[in-house]
Amino acid sequence: MVEDVVNLIAQIEAQSQKLLDDARAKAAEIILKSKEEIGKIQSESLLVDDVKRDCEKIVSEAEKESEKIIDEAKKKADEIKSAVAKKIDKIAEKIANTIVGVE
Repeated sequence: MVEDVVNLIAQIEAQSQKLLDDARAKAAEIILKSKEEIGKIQSESLLVDDVKRDCEKIVSEAEKESEKIIDEAKKKADEIKSAVAKKIDKIAEKIANTIVGVE
């Protein structure tokens, strides 16, 4: 009877140890997966920061390019206005000369 109790206690201890070992293994697995996830999140965060910087750079370059295009368009518009004004002056001069009879 004492021997049965001792055997029963030994079995319970063995089962307890197995449960404890299984729990430790599971905890280690969870910790490892957590560390992997943290690494992924941190690297994704870095990638997001890189993408944000790239976007800011692209926007900045696009703004500079658009400013150049606008400046060029303004210059071209001024040239066209000037050319039109000269043509109008010549036409007005011809009309005036025709009326006065110079030509």
